Amino acid sequence: MTVVERLRAAGCVFAEEEAAVLRGAALDADDLERLVAARVAGTPLEQVVGWAEFCGLRVVVEPGVFVPRRRTTLLVRLALERLAGRGPGAVVVDLCCGSGAVAAAVRAGRADAEVHAADVDPAAVACARRNLPAGAVHEGDLLDALPRRLLGRVDVLVANAPYVPTGDVALMPPEARDHEHRVALDGGADGLDIQRRLAVTVAPWLASGATVVVETGRHQADRTAALFHDAGLATTVVEDDEVDGCAVLATAGDTVTA
Repeated sequence: MTVVERLRAAGCVFAEEEAAVLRGAALDADDLERLVAARVAGTPLEQVVGWAEFCGLRVVVEPGVFVPRRRTTLLVRLALERLAGRGPGAVVVDLCCGSGAVAAAVRAGRADAEVHAADVDPAAVACARRNLPAGAVHEGDLLDALPRRLLGRVDVLVANAPYVPTGDVALMPPEARDHEHRVALDGGADGLDIQRRLAVTVAPWLASGATVVVETGRHQADRTAALFHDAGLATTVVEDDEVDGCAVLATAGDTVTA
């Protein structure tokens, strides 16, 4: 069987495209066989070749680390829009950063910003440090990971916190549930545990008029918005059908409406 035929038989929808990526990554015929075998076994393509395309960047992706999704490009767009009114030195934080893809893309769009990223998973932190400058990536639980000097200074905080309900993790595609660390997927009983914790602790870190950008599921968006609304932030739900993305904008210093 050809590489394309093997990939197609394994259920790869874009077998031709994936075959081209694998051939481009292989050092020789033996290496190509190793890569194809890993992909056929279910390892995400991005983890097989060691990188993912995200917002025009090639982002390093290591085994076990959350693979950046196309829908998350919405977070980058919203973050850059909110940074438009902020001058040089604006502070951006990417929480639950995984590979650091969002932070890297925001940094590419605003080279004058001070960008930080954080994750609780040591594997994700190690990976993100390959995609971001020295000193920009912090290991720890949500906001506890950040340097205290950022208190009251964060202009845009982006969070792609896990939001899959615990009971639904088993229903995810094998590529995710078997090859990405559960800490990057499991959002608790209703999927909102991490968002809930962030909502009640984020305010002291925000500068005046700062914005929190949180990825969420469309069926969860109203509940995500309510969490940040109850914490005193003005909220807006944004959907992008082109990338199948959904996010909540929560802004400090604005009048909160019901």
